[in-house]
Amino acid sequence: QVQLVESGGGLVQPGGSLTLSCAASGSSFSSMAWYRQASGKQRELVASVTSAGSTNYADSVKGRFTISGDNAKNTVSLQMNNLKSEDTAVYYCYVIAVIRDMGFQFWGQGTQVTVSS
Repeated sequence: QVQLVESGGGLVQPGGSLTLSCAASGSSFSSMAWYRQASGKQRELVASVTSAGSTNYADSVKGRFTISGDNAKNTVSLQMNNLKSEDTAVYYCYVIAVIRDMGFQFWGQGTQVTVSS
């Protein structure tokens, strides 16, 4: 059974930094990512990383956020720097688990990030 445990959310002032972490278990994973959903808005991709190390970022976070994955530990982290009020959202860990040569999507429970003075 695939399980995701997220940590690292909280309240931070504009310009500050936070690191989100997600530990996955129960399978191998071909891709791991972070999504976010602000109040009243659709969930959007923030950043993703494949098991091969390829990364992808939303334009709004390029240069400020860094995603990193550890295949051996099945963890993915999101280092967020120079945070802005518009980064306020619930952040979700997302993985594609490889089970019997097929990919299955799983979501974490979400962690709140609030950027405010």
